[in-house]
Amino acid sequence: MKHIFKIITILILCLNCALAQRMYDGSGRQLGRVDGERYYDASGHQIGRSEGNSIYDGSGRQIGRIDGDRVYNSSGSQIGRIDAERLYSGFGSQMGRIDGDRIYDGSGRLIGRADGLRRMQIITYFYFFM
Repeated sequence: MKHIFKIITILILCLNCALAQRMYDGSGRQLGRVDGERYYDASGHQIGRSEGNSIYDGSGRQIGRIDGDRVYNSSGSQIGRIDAERLYSGFGSQMGRIDGDRIYDGSGRLIGRADGLRRMQIITYFYFFM
């Protein structure tokens, strides 16, 4: 009996991870999904991937990187900064914030939801694919 409970628990945990890696806009429409370090649009086409600190588009070109709390584009210019749950532009104005699985713009309006994504995946999606 214990073995069956363990197997069911593992299956539930794995199934929830597989089904919950989705990104939605503010109206609940699916924008895409994340499968490990690969990013997909709502149609299932790969739009990017991350490898270490580097972010690549669907063609494999590096489009940016995240270094600590700083976000850079492919030219090396800072395009953003992360301060706890707040997201800032390269000019220092607040662009949004993350509150659990919800994403808000700079004015506090709900613009998206990320089910089951790690914080860094949400930040990557926000800066490079939204």
